[in-house]
Amino acid sequence: MKFTCERQALLESVLNVQRAVSLKSSIPALQGILLKAKQNSIFLCGYDAEILGMTTEISADIEETGTVVLSAKLFGDIVRRLPDDSVHIETDEKNITSIRSGQSHFSIVGIPAEEYPELPQISGERSIKIANQVLKDMIRQTIFAVAESNAKPIHTGTLFEISGGKIRLVSVDGYRLALREEMVSSDEQDLSFVVPGKALLEVSKLLPENDESCSIHVGSRHILFMIGNYTVIARLLEGEFLDYRSAIPQKSSSTVVVKTSDFIDSVERVSLLITDRLKSPLRCIFEDGTVRLSSYTPIGRASDQFPAKLEGQPVEMGFNNHYLLDALRNAEGDEVRLELNGPLSPMKVLPMEGSSFLFLVLPVRLKSE
Repeated sequence: MKFTCERQALLESVLNVQRAVSLKSSIPALQGILLKAKQNSIFLCGYDAEILGMTTEISADIEETGTVVLSAKLFGDIVRRLPDDSVHIETDEKNITSIRSGQSHFSIVGIPAEEYPELPQISGERSIKIANQVLKDMIRQTIFAVAESNAKPIHTGTLFEISGGKIRLVSVDGYRLALREEMVSSDEQDLSFVVPGKALLEVSKLLPENDESCSIHVGSRHILFMIGNYTVIARLLEGEFLDYRSAIPQKSSSTVVVKTSDFIDSVERVSLLITDRLKSPLRCIFEDGTVRLSSYTPIGRASDQFPAKLEGQPVEMGFNNHYLLDALRNAEGDEVRLELNGPLSPMKVLPMEGSSFLFLVLPVRLKSE
């Protein structure tokens, strides 16, 4: 294998692809990046053999085709520090790989490509097209509620539902729920699947903020995202996802309209006394014309308030400050609508108009101070 390419293009590709590489594996090749010199391009692949695989191609001047697997960390560190705008890479029959750029020269030991496992093939494929910016926003507004614990593995992913010309993403972790929906161009009817949060995080990083579209190909066990010249393949999660519709309260006794930034600023101020060691619920009193917040921990007390519009009965509730902030920070619009149904029912965070997003935050039982 022998080729020359631009250093910046190679660096960007290596840094992206290495995020899919296994950090710890009994198979040495899986800790590396597969390089394949083709007719006029270089194919790069990272794969953890469990959840995630990522591939891309960059243009290059190919003198000799071939393949090799190089340590992802070492190769990335080398390319990052190369001095010249171009890189020349050459691999001999023993997989010793020479990397030259300007006056710098490295010679590193590669692994035979035959030891690198093949990426899964998608079977029973169904396709969806969606704008890059739309999918990026949908992932951002739901991934914060993905479960971090493996107690129920299915909830470490986000549910995708496609029906009636709409795509809906839903994440739950037992303490909150995030739902986001948009219109989508798809001929598919009643399609649902669960994508690992780890894969969606990488998809989100690759998605550019533009109106061009990416395509999603869904198989029986895997999903493939095609984003520009990148592909991300992930294993779909299996199991029974929460019946989220029954978890969403259907009625409310109080509706509160707040300025999103006011609520965020107030929560952040009152949370200054709450730490990982000194945990305490945030007390919220929703009244006509005002929302009053307070916290109490062994190191002191804090209180704050800001204006709001209330329709219905005043309500006093307790919340985990982090969960409340996550919902507010991911809401769109200058104002949000809060729907409440008593102190022990989940709070719904909604847009002022429409139903593009819905966040549920479960309350915390308050003790008298």
